[in-house]
Amino acid sequence: MENSLLDRIPLEAFRVFDAASRHMNFSRAGRELNITQAAVSRRIKTLEDHLGSPLFSRRGKNLELTPQGERLFQRIRASLDYLEESLEPFRGASGQTISIAASGSVSHLWLGTRLREFGKENPGISIRLLTTDSPSELASENNDIVILYSTGDHPRWSLTLLMAEELAPVASPDYLAARGLDAAELPPEAIARLDLIDYDRFNAHWISFQKWFERIGPSRTGVKPRPKYTFSTYVMAIDAAVRGDGVALGSLGLVREHLNDGRLTMLGQRSLASGYGYYLGLPRNRPSTDEVLRLHAALSRPA
Repeated sequence: MENSLLDRIPLEAFRVFDAASRHMNFSRAGRELNITQAAVSRRIKTLEDHLGSPLFSRRGKNLELTPQGERLFQRIRASLDYLEESLEPFRGASGQTISIAASGSVSHLWLGTRLREFGKENPGISIRLLTTDSPSELASENNDIVILYSTGDHPRWSLTLLMAEELAPVASPDYLAARGLDAAELPPEAIARLDLIDYDRFNAHWISFQKWFERIGPSRTGVKPRPKYTFSTYVMAIDAAVRGDGVALGSLGLVREHLNDGRLTMLGQRSLASGYGYYLGLPRNRPSTDEVLRLHAALSRPA
């Protein structure tokens, strides 16, 4: 009887493909799996050869999933999530589950990678992540650790600053190159004429493009910034900028990895310190376990 396609594909290839699809970067996927970038590339090529279809395409320096790759990623991600949930009873009763709450932007852009690193170093500790933009849910005392958008004071949480909020326009190098723009030389008036990407403000203290331009200073040309795209979440706005769709307002601490690896570039020389920041919180009214303090210390360390 002829072997199925699954029999011919090493199962490790699916884990490598999952990591590459989440990071959209072979080097970062390799670091997560403790293999080289070249090894990731070889495994993806082997998987594509078995399937007879490309899974990734390149758009300038950026990776994108092909339609076939996107379908495969969704199926593999669901299968791995199901397997992880099925293995939960085998962890044993000795390990603690730590509940941590963070907004969608913090979870997606900053926290996820750090939780995975902590999990690899502390396999006996389980982590439950609550992702929400609701201030009341974020500050709920049902959580062991919280990350709050704050000025640094809270009646129920002892806060440690993770990053002060500094805001500046960001775009992909491909977007700028296609328009012949020098990112460093763009004044606010020129940025206001570009394809601005904004997001819905669910918190009165969040700053959108309109507020950013107002606080940077009035335009000398009378140009009023009008977003070309407005997304329901900040993460979607940043993802659109990475794709090359336009210019987003980057919270520089949250998008630091995107800036460091060249997926995004800061525009102009002007940034805005909002007076707010992202703070890591421990409960004031109850002691924290050693495991919670260990995670708090790991998240507090500079990247």
